[in-house]
Amino acid sequence: MKPLLLWLSLCAMISTDIVRAEEITIAAASDLNFAFKELISDYETASGNQVKLTLGSSGNFFAQIQNGAPFDLYFSADISYPKKLEEAGQIVPGSLYRYAIGRIVLWTRHESPVDVTQGIAALRQSSAKTIAIANPRHAPYGRAAIAAMEHFNIYDDVKDRLVLGENVSQAAQFVESGAADIGIIALSLALAPAMSKKGTYWEIPTEAHPTLEQGAVIVKASKRADSAKQFLEFVKSRQGAAIMTRYGFVAPESR
Repeated sequence: MKPLLLWLSLCAMISTDIVRAEEITIAAASDLNFAFKELISDYETASGNQVKLTLGSSGNFFAQIQNGAPFDLYFSADISYPKKLEEAGQIVPGSLYRYAIGRIVLWTRHESPVDVTQGIAALRQSSAKTIAIANPRHAPYGRAAIAAMEHFNIYDDVKDRLVLGENVSQAAQFVESGAADIGIIALSLALAPAMSKKGTYWEIPTEAHPTLEQGAVIVKASKRADSAKQFLEFVKSRQGAAIMTRYGFVAPESR
């Protein structure tokens, strides 16, 4: 569906009286980096609104929103954080939405001596001197990486070689730049053109780690809740879902 037709259909689905462009602020988990830049571009073209996107770790954003950070929307890589905000009465009632299931992969540069076709055993290779993951203290993808290594009984063998990124996007940057030999990152990052032309990946089986169930909410303190709802509807739309699928995200109902 073309953007203009899609937007007309969205306007029919939700009742708003917005007559001027607004800027909405979004706090989003960094696994959404490439997918959301494409999605936001389409949304801005269709709606006339602007989006200020801030990427980071889900746990850090959760703490910031608890303390009154002025975001309109929060997209977390772990739905438990939005649920806690819901329980605390800090979201617009009814706005909690499970928008995707995330997946993790081993990723390395094409020129790396590490052979990712060996699967998780690649982490034991002598050439895998440094392994980048997101910080598990506040990044869901970091916790998934640890769980996967424990599932394959490899964590104790490699834990001293781990390099922690502030979030999964920074972990990917470590590998892309050569600061780490291999990393466990989001599939959504590995599939992005900027990454896929530079490296190769091996997808870690979903049964090796807890499900990366991802959730979004409209923050109760938002002053642009109508526009935030429009953006969330855009994410839910056929066009938004197609972009998310292209970057490797799985819709919860298609698990």
